[in-house]
Amino acid sequence: MAIELTDELIQLERAALDAQAVATSPSPPAGAWTAWREAAQAVQRAVTEHAAATEESRVDVEMALKKAVRHPEA
Repeated sequence: MAIELTDELIQLERAALDAQAVATSPSPPAGAWTAWREAAQAVQRAVTEHAAATEESRVDVEMALKKAVRHPEA
């Protein structure tokens, strides 16, 4: 059974990955690590809320989200 992911979850995960790339760049701008941390926290909150609302395992929701964003099917 596939886990249904919302556009909001996907957008939040993409934003967190973008923030990570900036924060881990050779010369990150001031505040980049804070922005990454806050983006990652937003993803975690959204995953937890989505899992509770859909009665899915939180871990399964997070794994499905990461797979959808980081390894999309061709």
